[in-house]
Amino acid sequence: MWSNGRNPRVFLKTLSHFQYLNYRTEPWRRTMMIHKHWFCCKPDSSTRTRPRPPWRLMFFGTDQFAVESLRRLTDSRNSSEGLVETLDVVTIHGDVPVRRFAEQNQLRVHSWPPDVAEGQFDVGVVVSFGHLLRQRLINMFPYGILNVHPSLLPRWRGPAPVFHTILSGDKVTGVTIIQIRAHKFDVGPILNQDLYLVPEDSTAEELGASLSIRGGHLLMDTLRTLPEKITKRREQGQAGATFGTWFWTRSD
Repeated sequence: MWSNGRNPRVFLKTLSHFQYLNYRTEPWRRTMMIHKHWFCCKPDSSTRTRPRPPWRLMFFGTDQFAVESLRRLTDSRNSSEGLVETLDVVTIHGDVPVRRFAEQNQLRVHSWPPDVAEGQFDVGVVVSFGHLLRQRLINMFPYGILNVHPSLLPRWRGPAPVFHTILSGDKVTGVTIIQIRAHKFDVGPILNQDLYLVPEDSTAEELGASLSIRGGHLLMDTLRTLPEKITKRREQGQAGATFGTWFWTRSD
């Protein structure tokens, strides 16, 4: 029945022991013991790490920049590409671009914070979300959570990287795919990066639109060979690191 070389009599004796304990303990302890015993002796295929696509994916985002990456994922899920199997969306309450797009395309939408079960997804993707994700949530994804960031990290970590690129007169920017870390924004290891020359006289809105498209392409490229990209990831380091700040407007 199981290919673990166990004596069937020993297994049945062990099972009977757990069943006995099951009725003598509190409900939460019973659940824990049955859960532990089941995955110890017969792993559920849904909890094993997939070595290749298609991926079960959860997307975190809010604004228009994030929509382009979500659009690419949705198109892939609806095609025969074999890259995305399932796609759920996490966003904030209110009439934000990501929620509108998800509802228009009949994607399952979760409010923040989501309730994620272990083994439910393979990888997460976060784009322009604005919330630090806790380590406990990140651990629910075997391949972690990827971030599409519109700058050549470690330059312009933090909020509003496109605005800082324009205001600083940068001639070169790009898009970076990283694995996120729980303790701080934009410091995780780099999986993929794409350089982009800033057009002369470009506005932040125009540059953001261009980078959102490139970010969507780079995300799909990363997902196609995700295990390999993770194996070859590189830490950012501190050389050339800059951190942007929020822009505030005053209303008198």
